[in-house]
Amino acid sequence: MGRNFFVDGLLLAGMAMTLAAAPGTLGAQDRSQGRSMVMSRGGIVAAESPLAAQAGAMVLARGGSAADAAVAANAAMGVVSPMMNGIGGDLFAIVYDAKTGKLYGLNASGWAPAALSPEFLRAHGSREMPQEGIHSVTVPGAVDGWTKLVERFGRLKLAEDLTGATRLAEGGYPVTEWVAVYWNANERRLRGDANAAKTYLPGGHAPKAGESFRNPDLAASLRQIAEQGRDAFYKGEIARRIAATSQRLGGTMTAEDLAGYSAEWVEPISTTYRGWTVYEMPPNGQGLAALMMLNLMERFSFGDGEHNSADVLHVDIEAKKLAYADLVRYIGDPKFSTLPVAELLSKDRARLRASEIDSKHANCDVAAVVADWLRSALAAVAL
Repeated sequence: MGRNFFVDGLLLAGMAMTLAAAPGTLGAQDRSQGRSMVMSRGGIVAAESPLAAQAGAMVLARGGSAADAAVAANAAMGVVSPMMNGIGGDLFAIVYDAKTGKLYGLNASGWAPAALSPEFLRAHGSREMPQEGIHSVTVPGAVDGWTKLVERFGRLKLAEDLTGATRLAEGGYPVTEWVAVYWNANERRLRGDANAAKTYLPGGHAPKAGESFRNPDLAASLRQIAEQGRDAFYKGEIARRIAATSQRLGGTMTAEDLAGYSAEWVEPISTTYRGWTVYEMPPNGQGLAALMMLNLMERFSFGDGEHNSADVLHVDIEAKKLAYADLVRYIGDPKFSTLPVAELLSKDRARLRASEIDSKHANCDVAAVVADWLRSALAAVAL
């Protein structure tokens, strides 16, 4: 099939696996796992839920591409793990086309409603960005992301890709233990909204592990999207209900916010790490921080077998502190701010920043590097 996808935690290898050795020479030596290797000629789908992986694999079996399988698995994850990203959430995807060797990035993160300004939030008592409630809700991007992935790289119709998720929502599925833990932890919050309680507290309580859960309303929404396309979500009945609910709760999202939404194709960013090239999504995504961590970790040498030692974990944690400090300071929406991406990914910058890591002590007061100071330091090194 020739394309690999990484979509919001779902890895889909859409090509036949080629073995370096002849089948008869494959041995069982140097194995640490207890199960047999997974081999496939038609592709592999990996997801947090076996049900989501199954939905993706069934699409591959019907002749779908890796893009189709990615959408199928992602949609199914929104059903079986409702606390994670679903049709009301965001989507990021990196697509590798083996035929051309080109990478494509898709940013389907939703933007804020037009009327949700800093002034509006301050007038409503917020001193920082709300982390919950109606004012934390952005325009959902996932459905438009599915559409753009399938239109550009798919072999099936979006309706076919959503079949597995729709069946799970309609017929129900057994809730797994980890999902039950998260669900139970948020039971009090769900009780605070009548619609949420009606949908997610069947019988008046959060489902326990092993209990079957159905979501017929979500199934109905998925069917509308399958039948009418992305406009059912952004311009049709679903959009009208989203806008009405936002208004009822004092939010700012309007029908115009939804109708005007469009995911964007972007160029992935990258760095090198010990001979490997690692790609991430550019800002407004947070992948830049992961690349900065790799640049910092590359400045340290460790022996074989030390990957989980206290020394390596200490450096790893300290590198994360530095990268996260810069993340909070610099990463934003490139439409509204100038972001020094190339500077943040500079190997010289990583060398200077890595000097702040003390192998014997934890840094408990980490600050971002001020851009002007950094440029002066790099200029001094160049001299």
